[in-house]
Amino acid sequence: MKELRFAICVKNDGYEASLEVRKLYDLVTDQEARSHGLLRVVDESGEDYLFPEELFVPIDLPSPAQSRLINPG
Repeated sequence: MKELRFAICVKNDGYEASLEVRKLYDLVTDQEARSHGLLRVVDESGEDYLFPEELFVPIDLPSPAQSRLINPG
């Protein structure tokens, strides 16, 4: 299973305080969570939590964009 790094929130039903629709989120690798249909996402609080996969669309970013987001300095 490929490691995911980023996802766009496409739905936030029930999680309106934690997630913004159309926003890019960092993902934390958690294979066990994925096997249960969940993604570990760094939400608006800055902490990582589990959310249902169907709230997100994982995306591959071009290398320069991914580099800048991972190492913003």
